[in-house]
Order: sequence, then C-alpha cells, then structure tokens
Amino acid sequence: MSELVRPLVSRPHATQRLFCFPYAGGGISVFRGWAAALPDEVEPWAIQLPGREDRIGTPPFQRMSDVLNTLVPAIIPRLDRPFAFFGHSMGAVVALELARTLGRLESGSLEWLFVSGRVPPQAMEAANPPLHQRSDAELVELLRSWRATPEAVLADRELMALLLPVVRADLAVIETHTFTGGAPLGCPVTAFGGTEDNAAPSVLERWGELTNNQFDLRMFPGGHFFVNSAREAVIAAVVAGLGQAAAARVG
Repeated sequence: MSELVRPLVSRPHATQRLFCFPYAGGGISVFRGWAAALPDEVEPWAIQLPGREDRIGTPPFQRMSDVLNTLVPAIIPRLDRPFAFFGHSMGAVVALELARTLGRLESGSLEWLFVSGRVPPQAMEAANPPLHQRSDAELVELLRSWRATPEAVLADRELMALLLPVVRADLAVIETHTFTGGAPLGCPVTAFGGTEDNAAPSVLERWGELTNNQFDLRMFPGGHFFVNSAREAVIAAVVAGLGQAAAARVG
C-alpha cells in the first residue's frame, strides 16, 4: 500500500472514489469519521503527506513541486474508477493543482472538485512577512486563532516541537507556490466557506473562474474549521455532488 494515498475503508464494489486532502499540519485522521457517513458506492481515500502522524519521522515537503512529483505517480494507479477530490484549506490548493496536472497528463477523469476553507489562488494576497517565516510563538498564535488545536496541545512544548515544523513546511508549500493560468477544469467545482471565516463569499465565488463547468458556493456556520464543526452538513453537500456526478455518468 502507498504511504501517501490510502483508503479509509475498503469498498471493492464502490463505483466512485473520493480523495480527501487535509489542511496544514493535518493527516488522514482528519477524515476518519467520513467513511461511515458516505454511501457504500463511494470509497473514501485520504492523502498522508510525510511528517505527520505515522509518517512523523519523514521530513515534510516544503514545495508544491515536491508534493506533486510524489503524489502524481502514487495516485494515478488509483484512478481506475470515477473519482472526485475534496480539500480543505491547504488541501484545497493541493487538490486543485493535482487536478490541473492530471488534466495536462490526460490521466483519469475527475468528476468533481470540492474546495473548502480557502481563497482561490488567483485571489490570494501574500502575508508580509510570510507565515512560514514567522517565529514559533507567532505560529502558535496562528494555530490558536484557527481554533482547531486544543489548548493543552498548544501549551505542550514537546508536542509543539513535533507539530510546528510540519505546519511551517505546509505553509511554505502554499506560500512559495505561484499560481499560473491555464486551461480551466472541465469538471464541476463546489466551494465551501465558513460564515465566521475571513474569506468573503464574493472572493470564494472566484473559484468559479477555474472551471468551464458548473460552479456552486456553499456557506456553513463556523470559523475556518467549519469542516469539523459542521461536518455532517459538509459531508451531505459532498454526497449530493457525488450523486449528481454519478447520475450524469449513467444518464
């Protein structure tokens, strides 16, 4: 089994695969609860980048090119069924760039791209100084502002010594990446946002510029990690899109 691309549950008779891309510092455990909430015809997979959870001893990537150069050959053998991507925050950008790369390679046929909790790359404003260059104390405050890391973890120096290098590397992947124009995606795109997050709906709407197909924007109650606090509603929206894609395929 690939260390990088892993099934959350084995469903040999599933007709679709959903590949899930976690946020900065996150791993496949972010999506552990998704399998039970998805229908049997959807087989969920997740991306486990190096440096986290059971791959904590492997240096994390710091450039998007390294992520894609490793991820493309790992995922292509898994694209033998119709598939969709879901990515939250950093994961949304990785999912987009992987979709664009696979399109150029004419590998597989992406049925849907779900992008969550992230401003589209063509509208992203660079932080000054970049987040990945800030001090450990500033990164801790950033994590605290995201309200996804328990205070007990933020206060634990040993745990933070393991987590901060991964978060810093993931932020570097995004902040050193330059988005380039190109052909729009051919699949539908759905963007998800949180009503208390910093990304305005008018900005999230610009994800629609990146596809020549259907685009939808869905807003959920919560801050940046509404993907956790509103998980049931988020999964329901994903399932609805997958069902629409399946119906279009057979109809």
